[in-house]
Amino acid sequence: MATANSTPAQDPLTLLRASIAASRPPIPTSTPDASDATDVATSLSQATHLLFNNDTEHTAVSLSQSTRFISPAAGNKAIDLRSVYFCWQNRDLGAGEYINATQALNSEAGAQGTVTNLVFTERLDLVAWLKGEVGEEESEFIVSADASRATKAGARDAAATAAGGEDVEMRDAGVSDGVARQREEERLREIYKGERRMGDHNTVLRGVKVQDFSGVRKFSAAFHVKSAAAAPAAVQQQLATPALRPSIKPPAPNRRAEPIILLSPSASSLIRMPNAKTFLQEGSYTLPDTTSTTTNLLHLTRLLPSIDPQKPLRFILVDSPDQFRPDYWSRVVAVFTTGQAWQFKNYKWQAPAELFGHVLGVYVGWKGEVLPESVVGWGRGVLSVGLDKGGMRWRDREVVEEVWSGIEGRMKGLGWGREGLR
Repeated sequence: MATANSTPAQDPLTLLRASIAASRPPIPTSTPDASDATDVATSLSQATHLLFNNDTEHTAVSLSQSTRFISPAAGNKAIDLRSVYFCWQNRDLGAGEYINATQALNSEAGAQGTVTNLVFTERLDLVAWLKGEVGEEESEFIVSADASRATKAGARDAAATAAGGEDVEMRDAGVSDGVARQREEERLREIYKGERRMGDHNTVLRGVKVQDFSGVRKFSAAFHVKSAAAAPAAVQQQLATPALRPSIKPPAPNRRAEPIILLSPSASSLIRMPNAKTFLQEGSYTLPDTTSTTTNLLHLTRLLPSIDPQKPLRFILVDSPDQFRPDYWSRVVAVFTTGQAWQFKNYKWQAPAELFGHVLGVYVGWKGEVLPESVVGWGRGVLSVGLDKGGMRWRDREVVEEVWSGIEGRMKGLGWGREGLR
């Protein structure tokens, strides 16, 4: 029976990888010369050798023999065969289960036959290498069988410096000629350029789109009703007036305030957030896409000659005043309505007569249809316009100009000028 030696053919890792590929797992034994069934160890903590079998010979390797697997987490320590084989046996365990299994084996073995706890990345690399999923020389932690450890360390240093754009310093490339040395360095640079850089948890959990979850506050208010009734007066006041994080930014110093247009949140409104910008800025009406998700805040620009003939004004479009601060109401210049008074229940001015005394009301309906009685009753404070039904959209521009003419006139009457609201 052959015993372990230092030749590459008897390398413990190579033997274990070959036995796994051949579906002939090694057998833990309590003696290097196992000839009886009683020599087979029932527990890895009691075993002293691994017996590798093939068609022609049997090779026993001591479980305490060091392997070419270097663990940075264990202080760049060469891991013994027992720890490597234990990792392979428990390859399907989670991180917590693996730690518990390691502690249980070490407690059973005492001072002799303990295993080293490998971190998750080391386990992943080792198992993939043993399965043959990575090449012989592709493991991050396994030293090449025909290269010294110093050469491996030099290659790792080359990877770090090449990624930072610095010159690679070879400690022991095995090449004395300067030209060959430079050629080896260039080859390493090309290799490490192809590596995929892994992100940490901060980059993985960050998206490219900022999400606004302020709408959740409206739905959660109903769940606080019962608890608010039993809460102290100070808590009830806080629940009644929750702190808002406005999505409409106050104007910066020395910057003109942006006028605000409120749209109707009603599903029957012809002008809603999905099609408002196309209608008001491009003069083309399209049916609102109710299946798509859209933001609750839009911006558009419009030149109003009587306000500022040189610089277009930037308008803010929203369909709810939930995120308003008190001073935002002075910037509201128009309110689109369908004639339903419930739209104004959260407004500063809830009575339609008072509301349309401060801002312009805009009703957009289909041409030829009868105006709602409520819109008629609100009088001249509401501008009513009609859109053509069907696919003929050539009059949309005319309707949009009429709307903007009404908004411009109301803004001028409210005191809007070149520098903003006076």
